[in-house]
Amino acid sequence: MAEHLLNFDSAQFRKVIGGFASGITVVTAVTDGQPVGMTCQSFFSLSLDPPLIAFSPSLTSSSYPRIRESGAFCINILEAGQQELCNQFARSGGDKWRGVDWEPGVTGSPRLAGVLASIDCELENEFVTGDHYLTVGRVTSLHATPGLHPLLYFNGTYRQLHPHQTQQARSA
Repeated sequence: MAEHLLNFDSAQFRKVIGGFASGITVVTAVTDGQPVGMTCQSFFSLSLDPPLIAFSPSLTSSSYPRIRESGAFCINILEAGQQELCNQFARSGGDKWRGVDWEPGVTGSPRLAGVLASIDCELENEFVTGDHYLTVGRVTSLHATPGLHPLLYFNGTYRQLHPHQTQQARSA
C-alpha cells in the first residue's frame, strides 16, 4: 500500500471528527457465566437485509476479546440520563457491573435497564482496520423504549437532544 503524506496530525483529526455528534452505547455479553461490557461510541447500522449493525472497538480493549469469545452481544443505546453508566463501563478494571440492573436478552447478553434501545446480535464478522476492529453483528432481536432521548457525545462532552420548540413557544 502506498504511503500517503498527511497535512494534519492526530490531534486535528480527533478535533474534526469530534464535531460529529454520535450516540453512545454499552456493548455487553456473557462469557464463562460472567457479564462483560464496554462503552462504545463507534456504532452504526450497516444493512437492512439482512439486518446488520457494526461497532468498532479498539485493538487494545481488554473487554472486547471476551465479548468476541461469547459469539453474541447486545448493543445498549444509552438514554440521555445515563452518563454515569457510560462512565462506569468506559473504565478499565474494577467492577463495571456494581449496581447495574440488567436482564438477559435473546442471546443471553445483558440488556441494561433504562436504555433507549437494546439490540441483540450474533457475531457475523470481524475485520482489523487501523487501530480498531470493525465488528459486524447480525441482529436477532430489538427492544426500544418510546419517548426517551439519546445520550450524545459532541466536541469532547456529553450532550442531550431537546424537544424542538415552535417559534411561538420560544416567543412566549
